[in-house]
Amino acid sequence: MAIITLTSDWGTSDHYLPAVKGALLSRMPEANIVDISHEIVPFDLNQASFVLRNCYHHFPKGTIHIVAVNTEADLENPHIAIRYDGHYFIGTDNGLFSLMFDSIPDEIFEIDIPQDSDYFTFPTRDVFVKAAVHLAKGGAMEELGDPLLKLFERTAFRPAISGDAIIGKVIYTDRYENVFTNITEGLFKSECRNRPFSIEFSVSRYRIRNINKSYGDVPEGELVALFSTTGNLQIAINRGNAASLLGLGTDDSIRIQFG
Repeated sequence: MAIITLTSDWGTSDHYLPAVKGALLSRMPEANIVDISHEIVPFDLNQASFVLRNCYHHFPKGTIHIVAVNTEADLENPHIAIRYDGHYFIGTDNGLFSLMFDSIPDEIFEIDIPQDSDYFTFPTRDVFVKAAVHLAKGGAMEELGDPLLKLFERTAFRPAISGDAIIGKVIYTDRYENVFTNITEGLFKSECRNRPFSIEFSVSRYRIRNINKSYGDVPEGELVALFSTTGNLQIAINRGNAASLLGLGTDDSIRIQFG
């Protein structure tokens, strides 16, 4: 049974999501449609890439992922189909996929197929659905359009090393207001070398001087730093809301000072 996932910034109160699901089921009634998230902040490519990169690989190989965030196309940002790590991705080449992937995809094809309406504001329903069903039924990617050699690049800010410090930033906040940074466990260990450290926030007087394994390692209401299952340094409060307490939002600075 084909698995087709949906990720969007539509929310669930409008007609967009059921219209796409209906179009998919009309073309492929046996499809298994899985919602990843429809609560992406509108047009937020960084958030969408973070959510997808941390969940797509848990689906079976061959899964088709429709990504409906900032979907309008132009000459520089066409609609594309991608094969990467045994999975298929359909969306717009607007930089989102360059943020998701750590290496060049196996195949990239521009989608050049006729759509079913004369309206161009809903490509997920009118273009992406047709491409997804084509792939789900075993169709070749080559039949969707011409090959592309590379993705549109959107550069992500990477942590910097400055003397005895790592300087990173907040990249995501989940619904519990746990704060995810772009500082990875590997980078932390390579720079720490068993030295004492202090995790500092540019917008707060609070400091954290330990890395724990779980939220429950500290009393309820206390700050805790740990490495999440994504591999990123996470700042949280045991049964509390770290982002609000610390005043942290996306792109705010996080500093780890060693020594």
